[in-house]
Amino acid sequence: MMNYITSLVYGVLLFLLGQTLVWYQINGQFISEWMKKNPLWVSLLGIPISYTYIYATRHLVNAFDGELWPQRLIGFAMGMLSFAVLTWYHLNEPITPKTAVTLVLALMIVLIQVFWK
Repeated sequence: MMNYITSLVYGVLLFLLGQTLVWYQINGQFISEWMKKNPLWVSLLGIPISYTYIYATRHLVNAFDGELWPQRLIGFAMGMLSFAVLTWYHLNEPITPKTAVTLVLALMIVLIQVFWK
């Protein structure tokens, strides 16, 4: 059995990876003509993405002694982070003050889950 920190780090990184892969899967059509023309092939990314989420959930539930809510909220926050960065990078959508506040709130969600015992 892994310790708290190891499970937490693996879980967070796997959720970040999964959220990043989902971003490319659903938004790749706006940056790649191939992805736009081949949605069936792009949808097959769902298999490794699901595998990533299963293991992310396992690690975070382990880190939080069997509790499911912390992993859900951390996964949500990782999605907010990856979406903001990738949308800014690939589609030139700025991080507005509203988005920045939302990202700070997402960070606060993670910090509450990690440090509030």
